Amino acid sequence: MGILDFLEPVYSSLPEIKPPEKRVGLKKKILWSSLALLIFFIMGNITVIGLSETAVSGLEQIQALLASDMGTLISAGIGPIVLASIILQLLVGGKLLNIDLSNPRDRARFQGLQKLFAVLLCFFEGIVLTVSGVLQPLPGFFAVVVLQVAVGSLILLYLDELVSKHGIGSGIGLFIAGGVSEGFFWQVFRPAVFSEANPALAQPGILITFLTSLGSGANLVLLIPILVAIIIFFIIVFAEGMHINIPIALGRSGASSRFPVKLLYVSNMPVILAVALFANIQLWARITQNIPVLGTIIGTIAWATNSPFNLFNQILVRIMAEDLGTAIITMMPQIVQGIVYLLVLVACCVFFGVFWVQLGAQNPEAIAEQLARSGMYIPGFRRDKRIIQKILDRYIPTITVLGSVFVGLLAGIGDMALGAVASGTGILLTVGIVYRLYEELAREQMIAENPLLGRLLG
Repeated sequence: MGILDFLEPVYSSLPEIKPPEKRVGLKKKILWSSLALLIFFIMGNITVIGLSETAVSGLEQIQALLASDMGTLISAGIGPIVLASIILQLLVGGKLLNIDLSNPRDRARFQGLQKLFAVLLCFFEGIVLTVSGVLQPLPGFFAVVVLQVAVGSLILLYLDELVSKHGIGSGIGLFIAGGVSEGFFWQVFRPAVFSEANPALAQPGILITFLTSLGSGANLVLLIPILVAIIIFFIIVFAEGMHINIPIALGRSGASSRFPVKLLYVSNMPVILAVALFANIQLWARITQNIPVLGTIIGTIAWATNSPFNLFNQILVRIMAEDLGTAIITMMPQIVQGIVYLLVLVACCVFFGVFWVQLGAQNPEAIAEQLARSGMYIPGFRRDKRIIQKILDRYIPTITVLGSVFVGLLAGIGDMALGAVASGTGILLTVGIVYRLYEELAREQMIAENPLLGRLLG
């Protein structure tokens, strides 16, 4: 008996959001997604009971990427959900878990096991955040804090399932986009508010600071993060339209059509998985920092997976204050770290991108099977699934790697250019998520206007 058979009674008994019996209308999908996002924002404003005054420290740069807000019910965010996916993908990729993801039953069992693992990680990450000192409970409140953090992540787990089955897009994407957008607009447009509890609020947002500086000479350096965010936005929108069209024909009539393979074939999932992995490495580095050998090893890995945020801005300020050579020499440790971080991020994105294609049934074999089942074939060739797969094999693996490298580089460079406003990864994910939401909304609108098309699409 394998581990899947052994654990099947356990994960099969977990509560679940039932899929709709019939196609959900566009208005209801928007309603369910909006409700999930509203609950997410409400949870992000409910402080965990039992934290000390110096309750939260560290991991500020990656909170938005994990839909997290330390010190609230969403302290762990989507970390447990994504980490469960990462670990199981590594087990399957390393052949330590014998699962055929092209088999519908095995894929369903994999998803069940992933859900069970995510539930366990909700409690585990609650403990890790508390033990590591990221969350600092009052004496006697350790278990209370852990329970609140775990329950918060469990709620996000089921909200993600709700959005995936009854809403638009995925809950993970929706929460990331919501968190990043909220943080970006707050950092740009925040007014100066005096607060003894939080002195940082006395510093206004970037745009307000820039407008204030106009009287004594405009400080254009302040606008660099905003300009970089706009550039990243247009690059992603342009890249979303880049694709290769593979000619296909349908049925006996031979009606011609095209199957597009986008540059961003794997979307932004590789970056989400890579960043979630990096976040957990940072946590483990904090826990093991006092352990002689293990602490050094994990600390080195944490250094390589920690982006030197605001690096470009720091270099520019140095160049303006000193000469170019002195600035580069002074900033050399950060520059080296930035290069290493880029290489590690791109490598992880490629790994997760290739695996995600297999997991999501987007590999050439699965796509060829779908096209052949629909009566489609490649014009000029005999009608054979193997012919379609052979043609797809020329494009999909290469596009998967190129797309993963592209999003990895864009996210990493953006991290080092945007500074405190947001992260390049966050902007990249948000634009990609919103673009796909737009595409799905357009698709749902088309189906609503043409019920026959809705029945054909199931």
